[in-house]
Amino acid sequence: MTQSVQTDRRSFLTAATAMAAAAFARSASARDYKEPTRYPDPDIVKLDKRFNKYALGNTPIQRLYHSDKMLWAEGPAWNGVGRYLLWSDIPNDLQMRWLEEDNHVSVFRSPAGNSNGNTFDHQGRQISFQHGPRRVVRYEYDGTVTVLASEFSGKSLNAPNDGVVHPNGDIWFTDPGYGGLMNYEGTSANNGSKQPFQKEAIYRIDSKTGKLFQVADDIFKPNGICFSPDYKKLYVADTGASHYDEAPKNIKVWDVVDEKTLKNGKEFASMKLNMKDDHGETEKAGFADGIRCDVDGNIWASAGWVGAGYDGVHVFEPKEGVRIGQILLPEICSNVCFGGSKRNRLFMTGSTSLYAVYVETKGAHIT
Repeated sequence: MTQSVQTDRRSFLTAATAMAAAAFARSASARDYKEPTRYPDPDIVKLDKRFNKYALGNTPIQRLYHSDKMLWAEGPAWNGVGRYLLWSDIPNDLQMRWLEEDNHVSVFRSPAGNSNGNTFDHQGRQISFQHGPRRVVRYEYDGTVTVLASEFSGKSLNAPNDGVVHPNGDIWFTDPGYGGLMNYEGTSANNGSKQPFQKEAIYRIDSKTGKLFQVADDIFKPNGICFSPDYKKLYVADTGASHYDEAPKNIKVWDVVDEKTLKNGKEFASMKLNMKDDHGETEKAGFADGIRCDVDGNIWASAGWVGAGYDGVHVFEPKEGVRIGQILLPEICSNVCFGGSKRNRLFMTGSTSLYAVYVETKGAHIT
């Protein structure tokens, strides 16, 4: 009896691995999310055995919301007290909300300053990074808005993009400038520069003094940002190749010194991927955008701008930055966050949709 069960289990795992490998070459765009999913979900792809423990065999990727009126979904953030997911629709100048208890979706805030990234501090207050007015804001308990940062060294910020909150209360954020380069997602500087108002950089807002510090500018266009589980490392996605020919498509990592500064910046992971098609194997590279870390230190990075078999989420192990798994989506994935009552559900904003999938890990931080 025991031998039979073990044989059946081995057969199941072998079949699951084969199906996942086949999914690597297939097109996720052909999927109809209204139809049932045969387990294991073929769009949860295991590239390395280290991903096996995180990929559940009996759960599907779900499309929680889709609208042809939504133009560019971004900045998902989970509110544990309210049990809702918040995200931005940048061009439409909206923030949307999905309720866990009944899947209800509604407009949460309008206008929203063309907000991109969102997060919550350890007091439960929402922090938003706005492209339009080029500032970082906090929404207070009484409904008022506090501007936390809008300029550095006497010049306007480019367009704050994404951020995270340290347990000491400091807010770390990126300023690549996309909202300052176009009216579609913000307010164009109209100066012909790739740097709307100043050099792209990573910043820290000191929670005790309110002062803004630039912590790094050795990156082309810093985008998604997250801490390691112990807050001793900071990861940032570089999307500078959108405007700089020499920019790598990668994720960088720095050591965090005394909770205040960064040093030893280097590449953590490349977004290059060897992909098979009818013509053989070709190396392709897209962009990592929003990123989040799980409790084991793995980096879950939204990915896109290549096409089927690439766009979705790429998962990198923490020691060498090796890509161990993928979650394929039929749309470009802009950002991710962990949420749900156990913080074991990965939410993904994908262009005109909101997706989610349960995984066998938890987010390292509150959102």
